[in-house]
Amino acid sequence: MLNFPQPPKSYESVFLEETDKALPEKIDPRTRYAFFSTIAKGGKSLIKSCKDLHLSRFVCYKTLKPEFANDKVEQLRLVREARVSAMLQHPNTVPTYELGRDGRGLPYFTMKLVHGYTLREILDYRDRYDLTQLMDLILQVAYALEYAHTHGVAHRDVKPENILAGPYGEVLLLDWGLAKVWHPDGTAVEEDEPEPSIIEDLSLTGQGKAQGTAHYMSPEQINLDPAIDFRTDIFSLGAVLYEILCGHPPAIGEKMHEVISSVLNDTPGMPSSRCGQRIPALLESVAMKCLQKDPNARFQSMDELLMLLQQDWRSDLVSG
Repeated sequence: MLNFPQPPKSYESVFLEETDKALPEKIDPRTRYAFFSTIAKGGKSLIKSCKDLHLSRFVCYKTLKPEFANDKVEQLRLVREARVSAMLQHPNTVPTYELGRDGRGLPYFTMKLVHGYTLREILDYRDRYDLTQLMDLILQVAYALEYAHTHGVAHRDVKPENILAGPYGEVLLLDWGLAKVWHPDGTAVEEDEPEPSIIEDLSLTGQGKAQGTAHYMSPEQINLDPAIDFRTDIFSLGAVLYEILCGHPPAIGEKMHEVISSVLNDTPGMPSSRCGQRIPALLESVAMKCLQKDPNARFQSMDELLMLLQQDWRSDLVSG
């Protein structure tokens, strides 16, 4: 298990003055939250910490950036993200507390505030962690994806930045803002997006652009394939596993068009050929199968992938 610093005591301490203070006679949602502090910025969203004055706890508060606040499409996506997150009640997803509108009528939702490090931050200090610790993170993410897929949701943005390791051993798959859901008859949600434009930044996602982050996107995701399904998450998780094994993402290139071309056309080198360390052959073969260009050549479900990830891979090593 990964060990991280504990959250500040001010967030944890429980005092009688807080638990027994009077609840307002009239509940006004406009005065429920206070002490806002920005903790992260997405492509179009803001994530803040704030105190819920009714429950005397700090929470995570997500809303749109001012320049997108009145965009009806982005509002719909934010509301969808809140409800998807709330409906996917799993140990490896973040609990959602409330969906509402602020004093200006703009949507927001609140979630559990979790301290810890993202997998990206962990991989920046890769030499401090052994493979067993990192594979535990992958396994927990796979459980979250298995649950989501069973409930009809594809994440579509699995990447190290969206995997959080908390201080109490929790592993959370974050940010369901790009999640794809389907109608009961199996048809996809129509988002009325304009023709795809060139992706301008490795981490930029949004309306009119392929949804996801380039190094971890499946070929069908880059191509905006309307038939995209759960197997795109299998590709993305395989890309994360590949980077854990050898320290490099499978797609190569310094510029965006090079990365996209690599995802679409290049067969990644075996992880054992890209680093000097011994790599478990089982995990190497799992990563390579996840990264097949043709979705039909990948694992066809997270169940199938989990069966292999749960096997004993420690004694099965290949040299770089």
